[in-house]
Amino acid sequence: MDVHRINTGGGTPLSMTTAKVLVVDDEQDLCEILRFNLESEGFEVQTCEDAEEALALMSGETHWHPNLILLDVMMGEMSGFEMARRLRSAGNDTPIIFLTARDGHDDQLTGFNCGGDDYITKPFSFDTVLARVKAVLKRTHSQADAPQSADTAEGVLHCGGLTVDTRQQSVTVNGTAVELTRREYMILCLLAGNQDKYLSREEIMVAVWPNDTLVNDRSVDVHIARLRKKLGAEGRRIVNRTGFGYALRRTATGN
Repeated sequence: MDVHRINTGGGTPLSMTTAKVLVVDDEQDLCEILRFNLESEGFEVQTCEDAEEALALMSGETHWHPNLILLDVMMGEMSGFEMARRLRSAGNDTPIIFLTARDGHDDQLTGFNCGGDDYITKPFSFDTVLARVKAVLKRTHSQADAPQSADTAEGVLHCGGLTVDTRQQSVTVNGTAVELTRREYMILCLLAGNQDKYLSREEIMVAVWPNDTLVNDRSVDVHIARLRKKLGAEGRRIVNRTGFGYALRRTATGN
């Protein structure tokens, strides 16, 4: 059993109590535990034991559209990574949080590159899952009315002279390759996928250092300072606003 404890309720439900969550995991017991706890928090929950069943649920006659997907990685014939790729290729931008025992850095990077919004490694506590679900729903809800870049091809993010190719895991500035560390790249992907939206240090830490209890605000600041320097003039697009966090601006500033 991967969940450390069962939360039997008593917490403050989200204001978006009608939010629908799809749990996809081949461990039936885990599915039921997550269903019980999430329903106790006011969510509507559906569970599937493999990716094929989940895709059928979302595209079949029921057309059940979740607001968020909790997705295992290692399942049957189709992995969670492949399911995420198929959803993104079909234009489906439903937020995805991966739940998996695969805790390597490369696995986490793959998860973000194939469209994941967050990555939680097993074993985990339900409190952690609930906090991540709330954070992702809050972030994506606030982005719902934000204008989207017209200069974005599938798997390629553009912002001025900056190009992030998530398929090749490469970054260029005005056509010149830029070498980034894994963490710097993950931060840039996160910012580039949420242009003109401020992400708090906590949101960045959760996405880039999901299981590192030693990381702090200073770690985020240091990595972003290095990232700005490596991006040269385009680094001025990464701005900080006190109390809000960091954002990648479509219009470069002098800051």
